[in-house]
Amino acid sequence: MSIESEIKSTIKLDIKSKTVINLIYTTNWLKEKTQAFFKDYDLSSEQYNVLRILRGQKGHPANLSTIQERMLNKMSNTTRLIDKLLKKELVTRQTCPSNRRKIEILITQKGLDLLTELDVIVTSSNLEITKSLNHKELTTLNELLDKLRTH
Repeated sequence: MSIESEIKSTIKLDIKSKTVINLIYTTNWLKEKTQAFFKDYDLSSEQYNVLRILRGQKGHPANLSTIQERMLNKMSNTTRLIDKLLKKELVTRQTCPSNRRKIEILITQKGLDLLTELDVIVTSSNLEITKSLNHKELTTLNELLDKLRTH
C-alpha cells in the first residue's frame, strides 16, 4: 500500500517529502511490531539495545559513553536505562579499579539468558517483517539507507 493511502493524503506529495514521510511512518510501524514482544518481557527496545551492546563486549565491561555511542537511539538516557536494568538484575555496575571516576557496566548471566531467549523471537520477527523483500531488495534497501545517512 502506498504511503499516501496509509496516511489518507488528499494531496500528491513531492518525492522528497514522500520519502521522508514514508521513512518516519515505516520507523513507527517497525517500532509497533517490535514493542509488542519486548513488553511481554518488561523490556523497552532501548533496554534491549543496551543488553545487546553489553553482550557484544564479550565479558569486558563498557562505560556509559561506549554504550551511548553504540545506541540506535542516540537520544536515550543511558544512565536511566542502566538503572532500570540494574533493578531487573540484568546488568551490574561497578567503579573501575584503575580509574575511580569511570563506571563499568557488565551484563549478568540473567541478562545473557534473557537475550538468548529473545534471539529466537527477534529473528522470527525480522523474518516476518522482511518477508515481502528478496535478498537483492534487502541489500539495495540497506545500501540506500546507508547512502541516505551520508552527508
